[in-house]
Amino acid sequence: MAPRRSGSAACWIRGAPALHALARVGRCGAVHRLRQTDPVSDHLSDWLLTKRERGNSATRLDDVHPRDEAWSEGNLVRPLVHGAVYFAELYERIEATRAGDLVLFSDWQGDADERLTGEPGSEVVEVLGRADERGVDVRGLVWRSHSSAIGFSSDENLRLGRALQKRGAEAILDMRVRTGGSHHQKFVVIRHRDDPSRDIAYVGGIDLCHSRRDDRDHGGDPQALGDMADEYGDTPPWHDVQAAITGPAVHDVETVFRERWEDPTTLSRSPVILLRDKLRGLDTTPDPLPEQAPPPPPVPDGTHVVQLLRTYPNLRQGRDYQFARGGERSVARGYTKAVERARRLIYVEDQYLWGSHVGNVFSEALRAHPDLYVVAVVPLHPDVEGFSRTAQLVGRRRAMLDMMRVAPGRVAVYGIENTAGTPIYVHAKACLIDDTWASIGSDNFNRRSWTHDSELSAVVIDTAGTYARSLRLALAAEHLDRDPDDAMADCVEPADLFATYASCADALDGWYAGGRRGPRPPGRLRRLAPPEVGPVTRLLARPFYQLVHDPDGRPKPLRRDDDF
Repeated sequence: MAPRRSGSAACWIRGAPALHALARVGRCGAVHRLRQTDPVSDHLSDWLLTKRERGNSATRLDDVHPRDEAWSEGNLVRPLVHGAVYFAELYERIEATRAGDLVLFSDWQGDADERLTGEPGSEVVEVLGRADERGVDVRGLVWRSHSSAIGFSSDENLRLGRALQKRGAEAILDMRVRTGGSHHQKFVVIRHRDDPSRDIAYVGGIDLCHSRRDDRDHGGDPQALGDMADEYGDTPPWHDVQAAITGPAVHDVETVFRERWEDPTTLSRSPVILLRDKLRGLDTTPDPLPEQAPPPPPVPDGTHVVQLLRTYPNLRQGRDYQFARGGERSVARGYTKAVERARRLIYVEDQYLWGSHVGNVFSEALRAHPDLYVVAVVPLHPDVEGFSRTAQLVGRRRAMLDMMRVAPGRVAVYGIENTAGTPIYVHAKACLIDDTWASIGSDNFNRRSWTHDSELSAVVIDTAGTYARSLRLALAAEHLDRDPDDAMADCVEPADLFATYASCADALDGWYAGGRRGPRPPGRLRRLAPPEVGPVTRLLARPFYQLVHDPDGRPKPLRRDDDF
């Protein structure tokens, strides 16, 4: 596993937050109505997994859903692009909680001193600690992490867990993972004792830690990680997305937390770690949660259907995870089902996009549908140095070549940089298919996320037909360096988006190739080709890539059949 995977404030309208980011997406929605691609209100099961297709009979996640449905209706989902936007809203939401309310969170990495608004008093530990002291029930599941000595975040996560426990909150360090694995889920649930209409859940790729509080200008978080690759500078620019969910689906996200919290599996297999935790006075026994409230009411005019997709590995040959015996791979199954339906455009923003498994899924769709385009935005450079970087580039090369050999004129991969020329680290995990199926979550496009670590993503299908395209056009406006109010007519159709991105990247690449003479062309896109890695280096890096960076967490029969 690679170490250290690495705006505007909210206002209140009748108890619900309205963000500048949402206003941007809403303005793009007018463009969406120029053409509807595929009405889905009567055919949700064509796009979404059914309960049987989820492949996990042990979970209670779908118990509240009727028939074979594994999704909820009547929701409103707002994409919060950038950590600064998310953190500002999260700060206001938690500050507004009162005695008897419930705050649940799960994190891959947490920094106690990260300031949600940049101001003193907005530190993660202060905000959550004050909430608990007001009588809010605050619970956290923080990945214990591998050792900081090898580049991970065990020290930071331990510091957060201890600090919250000292303030009265119950934050548990959770190491119930495969060897070399992690809990990679990043979500927050807030439920209100007296007003369930205000309940909200946040699901996505943004950890409560350093480097995440960046905004649209991408100058980076002043509280920066200290071990990013040199290309990203002292305050690495950071691109990320979180989904804010209101409506019945909040209950589903809460259930994800409860299943992990209530699982009786010991928090670590290491007796040394457990003994050390007891000597430190750390809480290692999660207290019972209060009884789960019914799902929040549907949002008035809520047109968003939400399905949660998860990854859990086959942990100790299916003996652990009572809620996922043998694991759950609904992320892999859900993405595969949606990609198979793609006819016009798959738009991806992802941290990795690695390996032949991922490449094959896209390649089969590209081969079957000659009008299908694939556009991906990924980091210009891996966030690590040395042989780890080489191994990651081997994975990227395999995925890119798989797709480009099948459809050389219909696949494009880009990195992005800010206006100062500093690469922006793409940490987002978003996928939009035919402006119909849209996912925001913690999982990346690689085998690790599809089989080995714990992951959580929220898929949205909008029966009104505006959500996915509005998000896509909002992201495109940023990468093209356009004002959020600019017309985006040249990006509505898939072929036009493909050409517009290519033109923008070619102009910027040409400016660099010409010695940066004259004004810098507008836009942030830089074209990426499959990395040049020699055959001997590929051979040497492949075992390290497959075992450390992109391991397989499936049961042996599924590995043998190469199935999910």
